[in-house]
Amino acid sequence: MGIPEERIERLFGLAREAVVDDEYDRAREYVRLARRIAERNRCGVPREFERKTCDDCDVYLRPGKTSRVRLGPGRVVVRCRECGGTGRYPYR
Repeated sequence: MGIPEERIERLFGLAREAVVDDEYDRAREYVRLARRIAERNRCGVPREFERKTCDDCDVYLRPGKTSRVRLGPGRVVVRCRECGGTGRYPYR
């Protein structure tokens, strides 16, 4: 694991802590910075982090606090409570 991957993981950890403390703007900045580092270094954001952030407003999604999670037929539907953006992910 290189330096960019370590920094991305650290930033997502900080975003998670910021959401717990109800500081959504700070969490957004951490997520944006992590995505920018991933783009600049061409390493990509890990899938687990990609699914825990809103694509529209960049807030860290925490079920029950900043997102609503529902199970649909063959998919998980995650809706952001901040902007209303929806993500759908398949499951087996």
